[in-house]
This record gives sequence, C-alpha cells and structure tokens, in this order.
Amino acid sequence: MGPADPGGPVRFRVRIDGNPPGAARGINLGDRGEGTASDRRLYQLVRQPGAVGEHTFEITFLEPGVEAYVFTFG
Repeated sequence: MGPADPGGPVRFRVRIDGNPPGAARGINLGDRGEGTASDRRLYQLVRQPGAVGEHTFEITFLEPGVEAYVFTFG
C-alpha cells in the first residue's frame, strides 16, 4: 500500500478485535497501532505471537489518498 500519486504520506490505524494490536503489532506500527504509509511497498501490520486464532482485523486510513492492493496472511 502507499500514497496515491502525487499524494503525500497517509497515516493509518490498525485494530485487532477492536483494540490496538499490542504484542501482535508488526514492525511498521507504533505501540498504539498507528503507522504511516509513506511509499508504495509491503507493510508488516500484524505479527501474531503464539498460537494463531480467529480475529477481526481493521485498518482505518486517517487521511484520503491511499491505495492498498493486497493483504496476505500466513
């Protein structure tokens, strides 16, 4: 994902089951589940520790002008 041309960085927020990801946050998120899409590339948003189970993933873009192409799990 990344900003649409000629857009600038786009902030986003990730929630798992309605809460910040905490220990499950990926390397591209801050402690509260917030990040910035500054270029078009793959972002690691979640890294589930321990046993993997069923969860609800939510991403909210805090500004317009972002493009997201694919989500991968596994």
